[in-house]
Amino acid sequence: MSKEQKLSTESYKGVRDFYPEDMAIQRYIFDTWAKTAESFGFERYDASVLELSELYKSKGAENEEMVNEQTYTFIDRGEREVTLRPEMTPTVARMVAGKRRELTFPLRWYSIPNLFRYERPQRGRLREHWQLNADIFGSHSSMADAEIILLASEILKGFGAKKSDFEIRVNSRKLWNAYCDSWKLSDDQRKNISGLVDRKNKISGEEFISSSKTILQDETIHQEFCALMDGTSSAQEKPEHAELMNVIESLHALGVQSATYDPTIMRGFNYYTGTVFEIFDTNLDNRRSLLGGGRYDNLTGLFGGDPIPAVGFGMGDVTMRDFLESHSLLPQNLQGVDIAVIPMSEEYVAPAEKIAATTRAAGKKAYVSLADKKVGEHIKQAEARHARAIIVVGEEEIASGIFTLKTLADGSTTTGSIEDLLK
Repeated sequence: MSKEQKLSTESYKGVRDFYPEDMAIQRYIFDTWAKTAESFGFERYDASVLELSELYKSKGAENEEMVNEQTYTFIDRGEREVTLRPEMTPTVARMVAGKRRELTFPLRWYSIPNLFRYERPQRGRLREHWQLNADIFGSHSSMADAEIILLASEILKGFGAKKSDFEIRVNSRKLWNAYCDSWKLSDDQRKNISGLVDRKNKISGEEFISSSKTILQDETIHQEFCALMDGTSSAQEKPEHAELMNVIESLHALGVQSATYDPTIMRGFNYYTGTVFEIFDTNLDNRRSLLGGGRYDNLTGLFGGDPIPAVGFGMGDVTMRDFLESHSLLPQNLQGVDIAVIPMSEEYVAPAEKIAATTRAAGKKAYVSLADKKVGEHIKQAEARHARAIIVVGEEEIASGIFTLKTLADGSTTTGSIEDLLK
């Protein structure tokens, strides 16, 4: 590289640099996720971001668009094809299957993995993101479905969201499959009509009707399909509908009144076997899905042995931040230290460091301002770094042992020994 050529300061397209202010928000989101999940008894796990590519290509785990178009896949130095994980569910299924004889079911596990997908960056969707994954393994009970949806709801409320800020829409892949069976659809028809329903809110109504007619090729079936989509069909006649309503009624009994049946919720992954759900933001400026998940009872069977029933969801950090910003739910004091200790000159740096150490020992965050500046400039720097208070250290303070703690928000002051100020 010649001296004239300079490296770009831009990050790779579709990923983010996390400057301190962004990192503070990220940590707040992660901490709230973890705190709420653990309050439900969920235990944290993790795994490498690298997986053998066959994990995503196996029959039953395959999602054609993701595997063929969206994964970061390469050959390593050992001639193995590996992939940067695009989702966590296959990984946790692999982990559970690998230790199934040593684990005590049902499991409640959660993780906050880093995920990668090569897709067009847009609002709420990037090529790299982090995601809360929460799953219950080892229970067929509809209460497990209700609990996992309740957890997702409580996480949003843990950020300060009101019940009116989001709505929960629930469907059943088992119910959908029962319709496909009654219509005697071929495998290609099932695949194509399911994909169309999954894209329903992203295309026009005219395109949806036209495409569904082309796929179904039967006017009677098409009329039944349209009746199902617009909520005028008699879905309650099917036993799978009663199973789904049991989940929704359980949620209502748990206080989650916004949970409703929505036949258009499909979820793109074909490993779902029962309940599927998404939670939507009700803010008109951010009218989109915030998270989704469902029941996948067969995925662990890909690794041998009897399948272990499971239900879970994923909640991305990008859409989470958009939700918090659209509802003005981000706290204002996520950054900063409790006290900035400011030495009047170089000779007072050492005693200032001792004061900062005493402050940290008392459980507070503190730093010493080291720049060669006037006190006023040190104070401006402390404000820029979101310090909540300052202590100035000079000849008079050292001689008397009496210091002044100044709160930057309102300018109030308190005077006393360091020990008194830290009480």
